Formats: sequence, C-alpha cells, structure tokens
Amino acid sequence: MGLVLKYVIQTKAGTWHYRRRLPRDLAPLLRQNEFKRHLGDTKREALRNYPKVNGEFERLVAETRRRIGRPDLSTLTPMELHKLAERRAQELASTTVHIGDETLPGSHPDAVDVILESFLSRSEQHRDPIEGRAVAILSGGDKLSRPAPTLEDARKLYLKERVGDDTKKTMELERVFKLVSEALQSDRTLASLKREDAKEVRDHMADGRKASSVDRYLNVVRAVTNHAIREFDLAGVANPFMNLEADPTRAKAEPDRDKRRPYTEEEAKAVTARIVSHARPDLRRIWQIMEGTGCRIAEVAGLRVADVRLDQTIPHMTVEWHDERRIKNAVSRRNVPLFGTALQAAKEALKAAKEGLLFPAYGREGGPASASAALGKHVRTVVDDPKIGPSHSLRHLMKDRLRLAGISKSEQDIVLGHSSGSVGEDYGGDEARLKVAERALKAALGVGGKRK
Repeated sequence: MGLVLKYVIQTKAGTWHYRRRLPRDLAPLLRQNEFKRHLGDTKREALRNYPKVNGEFERLVAETRRRIGRPDLSTLTPMELHKLAERRAQELASTTVHIGDETLPGSHPDAVDVILESFLSRSEQHRDPIEGRAVAILSGGDKLSRPAPTLEDARKLYLKERVGDDTKKTMELERVFKLVSEALQSDRTLASLKREDAKEVRDHMADGRKASSVDRYLNVVRAVTNHAIREFDLAGVANPFMNLEADPTRAKAEPDRDKRRPYTEEEAKAVTARIVSHARPDLRRIWQIMEGTGCRIAEVAGLRVADVRLDQTIPHMTVEWHDERRIKNAVSRRNVPLFGTALQAAKEALKAAKEGLLFPAYGREGGPASASAALGKHVRTVVDDPKIGPSHSLRHLMKDRLRLAGISKSEQDIVLGHSSGSVGEDYGGDEARLKVAERALKAALGVGGKRK
C-alpha cells in the first residue's frame, strides 16, 4: 500500500496543496477557518515538504492554545483531563474564600461548599469539564481516583517518550493506531484488553495487507503497550499482543532467512558493473561504500563530511546519530574501516560535497528510501528475483563473506553493527574495535590474500 498523506489534495492543474480545517474554538481567533499551504508542483516535492508544513499547522494550533491558556478538550483522554483537574484543584485549594467576616482557605470544608455551589449555579453550557472535575476532587478530599489509562494514553505516552520529533516514526504510529482505533475504541482501558481484542486488531490489519506488513504493525502496537504497562505501573496487566503473528503458518513455511537472500558473487559483480556504468555518481559511491563495508543504506546515505576520517592510521567513517539521520540502535554506532573501492568512493564523495552532508540528495529525511528505490531500478535490470533487495541483500552477502572467511560471530557483529545480546558487546575501545573490523573486512573481501 502506498503512503497516504492526510490533508493533502492535488488540483486539476497537477499541483499539490495542504488543506486542513482549524479547530472550531481557534478559527475566530485566527480569523480563518482553514489552513492552506502549497506543497509543490510534483508528488516528490509534496512528500519532501509535507512534514514541515504539517508541523507548522501543529505549532500554530499549539501556540494559539498556549496563548489563550486553553487545551483542546476534544483531544484529551479522561486521564489527561483528570491530571489537569488535579492541578486546578490545587489552585482552588490555595485560594481564599470570604464568607461573611471570615476569610477561609479554599481547602476548608465551608469554602469548598461555596466553590461547589458557585460551579453548580452556572448553566450547563458554561460548565468547564476541567473545572467541574477539579471541584469534585476538592469536595471529595482528593479521594476521586484517576481514570485508568487507555489505548490513546498509551499512544500519546509512546509518542512523547519514544518517538519525539521523528516525523517518519510519528507518521507510522499514526497510521498503525488509526487501524487499531478502527478495530477497537481508543478509549478502551489497557487493563480491559484481552487476547480476543488483539486478534480483532490483527484481523482488521490483515484486510488487504501482506502478512509481513501486519507483523510490522503489530510490533509497533506491542512496543506501545509494553511501554505503557511499565510506565503506568500496571502490575499484573498482560500484553495481549505478545507472540501474536499475522499468519503463524507463514513463519513455518517461509523462514526469515528466505525473505531476502544474498546476492551470489556473480550477481553482485553484474549489479556493480551496471551501477558503475549507468548510475549517477553519488548513487554509485553509495553502492560502492555499502559493498565494501556491509553498512545499511541509511547509514551511508546519511553520512556527513565530518563522519569520514581519511587522515587516520586506519581510514574510516563513523556511523552515529545526528540531526539529519537516526541509526537503528546503540550498537549500530561504530567506526567502519575504508579501503579499496569503498575508500576511493569516499574520497570522491568528500571532494564533491566539501561540507555538510556527504550525499546531500539522499542524506535528508526520506533520502535513504529514495536511494534504495533508485538503486533498485538498476538491480532489477540484472536480477529479477523479488527476494533480492539493494541494501539488505548486500548486507547478507557481506555476512556470508565474513562467515566463509572464518570470522567469529562477535567480530561479524562489530563490522555489521548487530547486537550479540551480550553485556560485553559494549566493552573495548574504539581503536581496538576498528582494528578488529579492518582485519575482518579484509579477510572477507580477500584483501592481502585470496578469499575462501
């Protein structure tokens, strides 16, 4: 299924625009009912500009609400509303109430009665739900229990604490939980979820989607639910999405290792020849660095000029997290030696880029996917097998080369940025690990000797 961008339309003239209605309570303040922006003349421009424009809308709404000191009540969960009411109850308790000649603190029972009567005297239309719950908390002596966290609370918590400002992950989370809310009400409490509910979500996701996509979506729901159970201290609550597969029989019929297969040496040579002779220079360099290092396409496409260090004893590049590029996990952060064709490609890229991103066209958000698609077109002219992918199959080939060269599993993990699951994987200095990686790669690629 293609990526669906919400609030985006294409005009008859072929241009792309962002159109989104403003919340009803803010429209009069902003003197407009709709937020409109031109995204671009092509779909590619629209995809590139969408995160920025969508973020502009969200900031406008958030800043306006902050200015008037009013949250959007329609988006609040019962638990969020209760938290706001708790704060308001504290404010009411610290105020003073005049009853005759007496001045009482808001927490005094007589003062609480006056505050409650004042609230109840208002018409239904003018009763603020936050104020109402705050008065209930105050009059109940703080005995009003906090509502149980819901699926929506879990999603919002994960968005805040795990996703942050990562636009790609935000959009994925939104896409996945839209499907969840279509199968289950988003106000369902986490404690009420059963295995049957999880299966309903899975079956809804499976409608018109590949099993591999459903498994990926379920992984997101599992992670969100686990995070919420832990952070909300829901002792005794089980995650019903655990060990739930899109198609249990598929796992037996098609093991993970068969989803993508490595290039054969002959296929790799043929694809390289095609890319060297037909691809644009930056794509060729990305391919040559991937082939010579076993790195992921995002790790190479997102390199900065500062990450390539050719003046060291062992020329290398550093794969690490930065503003323009996220890496898969902490173990993926590593120094990767460069020699041979990969070293030459890095030198050419440095000369062409000079500063900033090493590959400006592909280092931006969404760039690795574009690079993969572009390289994939060259791959398909040589290899038709759908189990061959530009990046993954190249990494699988490097894995096989390392195995055939007799490289240990721990040293393979250092080269490829895989987690061994061992506590000791974080031990050792960068220089020693770089030397290990250089020795392993040279053995795998037959540098200084014939590859087995």
